[in-house]
Amino acid sequence: MLALIPSPFECEIQQGNYKLTQNSKVKSDFELSLLKAPRGEDAEIVIEKNPALSQEEYTLDVHSDGIKITASTQTGAYYALQSLRQLSRIELADGETPCCSIKDKPRFQWRGLQLDESRHFFGKEEVKRYLDYMFMMKLNVFHWHLTDDQGWRIEIKKYPLLTEIGSKREETHVDGWRTTHVVKGRYEGYYTQEDIKDIVEYARQRGIMVVPEIDMPAHFAAAMAAYPWLGCREIKTEVPGYFGGRVPLSRGIRDWNRTACMGKESTFEFVFNVIDEVCALFDAPYFHIGGDEAPRNEWKKCPLCQKVIQENHLNNEDDLQGWFNNRICEYVKSKGKRLIGWNEILSAKNLDHSVVAQYWTPKRDKHAERYVNSGGNMIMSNHKSFYFDMTYAQYPLKNTYEYSPEKFGVESRNMKNVLGVEGEMWTEWIDGREKLDLNLSPRIQALSEVAWSPENKSDWNDFKARLDLFKPFYKSLGRNYAVDSVSLVKNPFDRFYIKNKFYRGDTHLEVKLNKKFIAKGEK
Repeated sequence: MLALIPSPFECEIQQGNYKLTQNSKVKSDFELSLLKAPRGEDAEIVIEKNPALSQEEYTLDVHSDGIKITASTQTGAYYALQSLRQLSRIELADGETPCCSIKDKPRFQWRGLQLDESRHFFGKEEVKRYLDYMFMMKLNVFHWHLTDDQGWRIEIKKYPLLTEIGSKREETHVDGWRTTHVVKGRYEGYYTQEDIKDIVEYARQRGIMVVPEIDMPAHFAAAMAAYPWLGCREIKTEVPGYFGGRVPLSRGIRDWNRTACMGKESTFEFVFNVIDEVCALFDAPYFHIGGDEAPRNEWKKCPLCQKVIQENHLNNEDDLQGWFNNRICEYVKSKGKRLIGWNEILSAKNLDHSVVAQYWTPKRDKHAERYVNSGGNMIMSNHKSFYFDMTYAQYPLKNTYEYSPEKFGVESRNMKNVLGVEGEMWTEWIDGREKLDLNLSPRIQALSEVAWSPENKSDWNDFKARLDLFKPFYKSLGRNYAVDSVSLVKNPFDRFYIKNKFYRGDTHLEVKLNKKFIAKGEK
């Protein structure tokens, strides 16, 4: 067994070891600016370019007299070095690297991880730390959730009020879904366009594509607080600090998840102008609009929206959203990009088939299954496996590792329509590094293996053994992580207790338990 996550496509373990040191030299056909090792013709590590390999593919051969890597791209070379980093454990021990021959390539082209910065804002350095971790685990898509009801986090120069007003709220919901407890106090933060460019370039150097999500037409309250005319009812509102659940109507926040008006051309002018600026900042060939959880009640009462339904011979408000999405899709296409939306958008019968659907719902969705099996592209992010904001008591680590698209109706012959898998880090109850790390690790290791390794290599016991060997890296990386008593919790009472406390008021319970178990010496 090689101490390597994700497990490679092919590997052969050989006799002996090769000892790497911090002073081991590298000779490379690639410009590897992120690699700090010394260079030299008498190098112990030789990296050669092989155009016959695919973009992220590499070979790694460790022999008793040296190490050879081949790749067709800089990214492939970096992935080989990340594998060597784990195998040599040079950050942790003496650099003794097992002799082996590895041929490796990814299972899925889309190996994603999302971060929601509307609910809680982390800032540029924390995002870079997130990207570094993705890079280590060979994840290549950073899905950046930049706008939602509770905060608009990206500078749009044509609409300055989006950040002057939309990036700030005066209270924040705390404790859990079934509580109504909010704390008063200004919460704010956003990225300038220069910040965005910096992060996109940082990701690019690590082979990571950054896909922005500008949520619409629902989850639009921050935008409507800045520009009330975006709604069917032009009423003045504040950016809500409430995350959902039991909404107290006495607080006057029943309108916290309103939808943009579909019947105003000014809505489309706004959206197109925002898309113009966002597309200029992100070079990814995708644009995510969310599109989930869109209430229909205002559209049903709005004469302008109803006029659109009549004039375009639409069946209902589902098709109205489909009509909206198609207009956005065409505009995004003019920018050389494909539209992505959460799987609720598939309820519209008139949706453009070029749209990529992201399947998140915990229950199986007949519309999603029909879409992917009829040729539509899909990203798999199903709730019970990939919603990393949930407690481990709700969704143990094994849920992530044992995920299969076939469990959600993807026929084997249509697996080619699945772009890949993605973990979601929603941050309603994740307010800082400690809890972010706990919820992410070791789920990110399980995600990386599902996304990268061949399906026939899936073996929970083997993965768990390799994960135990990986654990010293958490300390060297300065990362909190969930110990086994938290990530593998099996006791039905514990699971019920933690789930109940998570919903009703103690969203940091697992952090407290984790500290207790680590204090007892459990690793």
